[in-house]
Amino acid sequence: MSFLRSFPPPGSAEGLRQQQPDTEAVLNGKGLGTGTLYIAESRLSWLDGSGLGFSLEYPTISLHAVSRDLNAYPREHLYVMVNAKFGEESKESVADEEEEDSDDDIEPIAEFRFVPSDKSALEAMFTAMCECQALHPDPEDEDSDDYDGDEYDVEAHDGMEVDTTPTVAGQFEDADVDH
Repeated sequence: MSFLRSFPPPGSAEGLRQQQPDTEAVLNGKGLGTGTLYIAESRLSWLDGSGLGFSLEYPTISLHAVSRDLNAYPREHLYVMVNAKFGEESKESVADEEEEDSDDDIEPIAEFRFVPSDKSALEAMFTAMCECQALHPDPEDEDSDDYDGDEYDVEAHDGMEVDTTPTVAGQFEDADVDH
């Protein structure tokens, strides 16, 4: 793939949080090989045994999760959705987008799957991703500054009154449903 390049792996100066060897990288269903995944405060990187790989900047990562659904993919993995195109299609789609005068706000999407040989490492990989992603809040998300890890307080942010009385089991069992 043309987007793979050679670069030094992130180290302690870049805030390396997790290094996961023997991790297969898959981009949009195509295997890229087995290498080492580096989860650093500055970027998410993957390098194969020959030193070729890629880095993802956290602002381009829109979603990350541990996927255990074996119907979606045959092995448990760290799923990462990125707002960018990679590989041969990226050059073509950039040229096409420049030629077209479109009102569509559709962003390009790429799906990465990182499959460690040791699936027990998935939780540590996910936790490291969460910690590093939190260091790079979305500048376009007005509410991202308000979240400090506690529950969202609707009254404080929206001026709405909310009934916080706990529900009692069975209290709505005799309610009439009209739909």
